[in-house]
Amino acid sequence: MVSAAEQMAANTSWSALGKATDLRNRILFTLGLLIVYRLGTFIPVPGIDSGALRNFMEAAGQGIGGMVSMFTGGALGRMGIFALGIMPYISASIIVQLLTSMVPALEQLKKEGAQGQKKINQYTRYGTVALATAQAYGLAVSLEAGDLATDPGMYFRMACMITLVGGTMFLMWLGEQITQRGLGNGISLIIFVGIIAEVPASIAQFFASGRSGAISPAVIIGVMLMVVAVIMFVVFMERALRKIHIQYPRRQVGMKVYDGGSSHLPVKVNPAGVIPAIFASSLLLLPTTISAFSSGATNGPVMSWMLANFGPGQPLYLLFFVSMIVFFAYFYTFNVAFKPEDVANNLKNQNGFVPGIRPGKKTAEYIEYVVNRILVLGSMYLAVVCLLPEVLRGQFAFPVYFGGTSVLIVVSVTMDTIQQAQSHLLAHQYEGLIEKSQLRGRNKKRAKRGPSRR
Repeated sequence: MVSAAEQMAANTSWSALGKATDLRNRILFTLGLLIVYRLGTFIPVPGIDSGALRNFMEAAGQGIGGMVSMFTGGALGRMGIFALGIMPYISASIIVQLLTSMVPALEQLKKEGAQGQKKINQYTRYGTVALATAQAYGLAVSLEAGDLATDPGMYFRMACMITLVGGTMFLMWLGEQITQRGLGNGISLIIFVGIIAEVPASIAQFFASGRSGAISPAVIIGVMLMVVAVIMFVVFMERALRKIHIQYPRRQVGMKVYDGGSSHLPVKVNPAGVIPAIFASSLLLLPTTISAFSSGATNGPVMSWMLANFGPGQPLYLLFFVSMIVFFAYFYTFNVAFKPEDVANNLKNQNGFVPGIRPGKKTAEYIEYVVNRILVLGSMYLAVVCLLPEVLRGQFAFPVYFGGTSVLIVVSVTMDTIQQAQSHLLAHQYEGLIEKSQLRGRNKKRAKRGPSRR
C-alpha cells in the first residue's frame, strides 16, 4: 500500500516547486557553487607546460590518469587549481574516523554531541591540510621530474603547493556550504558534477574509436547494454529494504488510554551508500597518482612495483579494491550510518520493542546481527558493481567514465538528492495544509458568532 507521504511526493509538480521558495533557493545556491567549482577546474596552476601535460595525459588517459581525472572533474588533466580534488578531505575523514574508533579521547568527543562533532570536524580539516600539502609537494616534484614544468625550482614548488592546497581547502568549504545551505551532500555532489561534466567528451571519444575500427560495434552495443543493466541493478539495490517489526505497547496519558501500535524499522541493503566506493578509490589513487606522474623519470623499486601491480585491471589492484569496499561498507555502516546501540536506545526511550527481544542490549545485539547479515549482500553488491566494469575495461579498453564506480556515484547521488528535494516539498506541503486547517478553524469560529447587537 502506498503511504500518504509517497502519494504526496508522487503528486508534486512544477507549480509546487515554484511555491516552495526555500527549496528553490537551496537549488539555486547549490547550482551556483557547483558552477564556481567547474570554473575553477579551468584555471591553471602557474608554471605548467600545457603542451607536455596534454601529451602526458593522452598517454595516461586509459590508465590511472583517467581515473584520477574522473574524480577531479578533469582538473588534473588541465592541471587546474582543483587538481587534487576533494580526495585529501576524504582521506582525512577516513583517518579521523578510524582513529575515533581506536582512540578513547576521540571516542569521548564523538559522544559529546554537536560540540564534540565540531571538534572532530576541525581535526579533519587539519588532516586535510597536512595530506593536501604532502600530495601537492609530491605532485610538484613529479611534474618537475616529468619535464612538465616551464621553470623548475623552489619557486615553482612553492607556487604549486600553495595553489593546490588552497584549491582543496576551497573545495572543502564549498562542500560544507552545499551540505548546510544547499541541497544534497556537498562532497558527493562535487564528485558527481566532475564525473557528469566529462561524460559527453568520453562518449564522443568512445564512438569515434568505433568509427575508426579500434572498437567493434558488438563491443559498443555490449557496453551500452551493460551500463543500462548496471544502472537498473543499482537503483533496485539502493531501494531494497529489510523491515524489522517494531511493537509499541498500550499506554495511559492522564485519563486517556492509547492502544498500542506497530511499525517497522527500515534497514537498507546498502546503508553506507556510495561512501565505501569513494573511500576505496581515494586510497587507491593516493599512492599511484605520484607513481604515474613520476614515470617519466627514473623510478625507484617501490614506485615501479606499484605501477606494475596497482594499475587498473591488475590482480592486486582488484583484490585491494574489493577488500577496501567490503571493509568500509562495514566500518562506515556501524560507525556512522547505522549504529545498533543508538537505534536500540531510541526504541527503548519511545517504549518500542522488537517482538520476542528484550529492550536494550538484547535489541542492539539483534539489530547488529540483522545488519551484519544484510551487509554480506550489500558489500557483495558494491564489489560486483565496482569490479565487473573494471575487469571488462581491461579487456575492451572502454572509457573510465563507464566504470562501475562512476555509475554507482552518479546513480546514488542522484537518488539521494531527489529524495532530499521530495522531503523539502513534503515539508512545504504539510506547512500549507496546517495553515489551511488553521484558517478553516478560524472561519468556523467566526461563523458560530451570533448576530451583533444594535
